[in-house]
Amino acid sequence: MIQDSIKVSVVVPVYNPGRYLDPCVRSLLRQSLPPTDYEIVFVNDGSTDDSPEKLDKLAVEHPHVRVFHQENSGWPGKPRNVGIAHARGEYVQFVDQDDELGYEALERMYAAGVRNQADIVLGKVAGTMTGPNPIFARNVDRCTIRDFPLIDSLSPHKMFRRAFLDEHHIRFPEGKRRLEDQLFMAQAYLAARCVSIVADYPCYYWNRRDDRGNSSSTPSTMRGYYDNLREVMDAVVAGTEPGELRSRLLRRFFRVEMMRRLCEPRLLRYSDGYRKRGYQVVRKLAMERFTGPDGSLASGEVVAGLPPVTRLRAALLEHDRLDGLMELARRCLNVRGHAEVAGLRWEHGVLYADVRAGLVHADGSPVVVVEREGRYELDPTLVTGLPTITSWPIDDPCQHAEGRVRLFHREAGLWWYAPNILRPTLEPVRLRQTAPGAADPLGSRSGRAHQVVLTGTISLDPQTLAAGSPLQSGRHAVWVAVRVLGLGRAVRLTVAPGEDWRRGPDPALVGDPARVVVPHKLAPFGQLALDVDDQHQSLAAALASRGIGPLRTHGPEVRLTVPMQAAPGSGAREVEVVIGRQGSSHTLPARLQPTNDAVLAFPRSTALPSGRYPLAIRTDPSGERPAVPIGTAVVEDGRITTVRGISYRALARRILARMAAEPWLHRQAFRAIAALPDGPAERARTLARRLARWSQEK
Repeated sequence: MIQDSIKVSVVVPVYNPGRYLDPCVRSLLRQSLPPTDYEIVFVNDGSTDDSPEKLDKLAVEHPHVRVFHQENSGWPGKPRNVGIAHARGEYVQFVDQDDELGYEALERMYAAGVRNQADIVLGKVAGTMTGPNPIFARNVDRCTIRDFPLIDSLSPHKMFRRAFLDEHHIRFPEGKRRLEDQLFMAQAYLAARCVSIVADYPCYYWNRRDDRGNSSSTPSTMRGYYDNLREVMDAVVAGTEPGELRSRLLRRFFRVEMMRRLCEPRLLRYSDGYRKRGYQVVRKLAMERFTGPDGSLASGEVVAGLPPVTRLRAALLEHDRLDGLMELARRCLNVRGHAEVAGLRWEHGVLYADVRAGLVHADGSPVVVVEREGRYELDPTLVTGLPTITSWPIDDPCQHAEGRVRLFHREAGLWWYAPNILRPTLEPVRLRQTAPGAADPLGSRSGRAHQVVLTGTISLDPQTLAAGSPLQSGRHAVWVAVRVLGLGRAVRLTVAPGEDWRRGPDPALVGDPARVVVPHKLAPFGQLALDVDDQHQSLAAALASRGIGPLRTHGPEVRLTVPMQAAPGSGAREVEVVIGRQGSSHTLPARLQPTNDAVLAFPRSTALPSGRYPLAIRTDPSGERPAVPIGTAVVEDGRITTVRGISYRALARRILARMAAEPWLHRQAFRAIAALPDGPAERARTLARRLARWSQEK
């Protein structure tokens, strides 16, 4: 039986979900929190498919499931409010019908809420409809909107103390409208005395439906959208005093909901009619809400606190120059980020790296600021020729610049943040000489050019990178979020061209029980990645390319020195060694163990006759993955006497085999081949097939 007072009520509005309801239901029923401690409240908003019958059946089968039916209201606001009214839990968690919760989500979020007496608990969001958000860089026990950037997470898929919602009369606006989530969250954040963040566990999975039917993707009219945005901003104004807090919160809406529509690439992709309508409503709202004492946007506190390029867009908006905004968008579209890593090294189980990042134009020249008479101006390549603008002054080029290193686990749709921030410095640069008669890259006046460069030493600790917890198994590609002068770019962290990867960081054993972590360079871009628990079998290639040995005997065992780091306190890792060819191989239990040097230890005796045999390693003892060659073993009289490293030819085959087996690389290669003319394309296909066959030869 369900108790009268329970821990969590999960409220799910339902309207014609079809087959997408089933994964949601499964994730809610399998929570680690005992069924007696939580309830699931489905509110059927007049569905016309078979979901009402499904829900009623669930309620019969599961005592902690409750179902309420109502006529269609047209939007999630009313069914959520009905769910709050019927909820019996100490906390209320909102979930959409096509999303899922992690197995431990309710247990972890509720524990954080109770421990910190939190009014709101945010759980880390993952999935295909969300990107990286630095709010979830680490666990936070206690914060408020006044001291933490909570305004950057405005979806309602969070846990709320029910008494808090009742005390402050916080409910969703009802009826068909947009930004009802933002209005609800703005009111909740401003009233909350404590907000907790669970960042070390993926709590909420927000996945894109393959029919593109997510409720959050429902279209709305331009006018209605911005009328609703006015209500959200009114709530912020009503809940704050004039000053920096109010300006900071409103700055978010100006930057995201308004100016993002007038930036690359969106502005350039819209049809003429839609672009003009959007421009007009954004300009009207900006001039209505964000002008300063003299009637200009530049003198308003909201715009004055924005980075240089965003303020430049605001100036063109104020001057009513859509043509200027489009030209600036074209120029900024050609700006790309770059980030390089060098000096990779393991220290006590932590991988350290020196990172350098910045912005460049399409031709590779840096995005610069120009110093003239002690003052800075924005890159003339971006500014020169824009209507009503002759130059664009900058107070401090480094003020709005930073780089955040983050790791992406593609299979899980998860982003994790390194604890380090890349800090900006100004470096003088020499621009390319112009041809006679060409425009001066610094404009008509002399000056010195500087580039804003983001640098720093980052630490990648596999045991704590997941917001304080160990990274999960799999491949984690490393990216850098570069923000300079108001331009943001996500860029792959690539190995610097002069870095000799063969002398780069070895694989490592970390933790106890030990986990194998392999720093890896991904083709074709040279992006740095960490392979954890050898899910992609990169360990064997790393060992083979660096060379194994020498072989030492130790009683009935042989111990083969392998190029691996062993972190202090790390344990051993059980693996398998396979000696011989397919069909006549002999599998031996083995272990990677930390000593002065990491060693691969396995029995010396084998039933194979004397001869030379391929020696392979399998890090997955289940046998689901094939063993990967790392060398050649010599057997004499039933004993392994010698092990030699793998040949260059075999290593090349292994690398080609891995590239052919990588689905993403396979698609990219054949997409590039398809773009060639017929003759070269056919020759390229033939070569690719021959290389694939050669890579599979024994």
